[in-house]
Amino acid sequence: MSTWLWWSSGKDSAWALHTLRENGTDVTALVTTVTETFDRVSVHAVRTELLRRQANAAGLPLRIVRIPYPCTNEIYERAVGGLLEQAASENVNAMAFGDLFLEEIRDYRLKLLEGTGFEPLFPIWVPDTKALAQEMQSGGLRARVTCIDPKLLPKAFAGREWDASFVADLPEGVDPCGENGEFHSFAWDGPTFSSPIAVRPGPIEERDGFVFADLLPG
Repeated sequence: MSTWLWWSSGKDSAWALHTLRENGTDVTALVTTVTETFDRVSVHAVRTELLRRQANAAGLPLRIVRIPYPCTNEIYERAVGGLLEQAASENVNAMAFGDLFLEEIRDYRLKLLEGTGFEPLFPIWVPDTKALAQEMQSGGLRARVTCIDPKLLPKAFAGREWDASFVADLPEGVDPCGENGEFHSFAWDGPTFSSPIAVRPGPIEERDGFVFADLLPG
């Protein structure tokens, strides 16, 4: 069964790919939404060059959904529709997502796939994200935090390595995997990749109500 994985460039996507492969699922491409205006992964703000390096290290082709900034739901869904048409032409059977527990996000995914014939897969859907974070980190996954919501998390967390120390320092009520939108990340090493993706810290800046920690190719 040919499966495309929706890839955010973050730790959850990387672990979802690892889990799918461990389960014998044939992942044949990564799907990423890129904001054309900035040439970066949407929300995570990762440079497209680093995204391509990830895909190379994962040994998979990229299927990029390009959207403008700002982007309405209508524009986004039209772009996704084009991607799904492409997948159908390539005989893809399933779409996988790295979501963890948010029912409204899962319902939205299901709605997007309704009537398309693609089977939705949620390989790391779990209620206990603290245990999942420990599993990811002990399994060798490494990631850096590229974006935080300062309404939910202090600005000093931007740019940090997502490791046991990071999780231990989180304020009470903040999800250790950032599933409520507290933070987003870039996965640079782990069982998903043939080799680490070299990165170095870039500038940290605040815009549009978020704090972004840029990453530069190493």
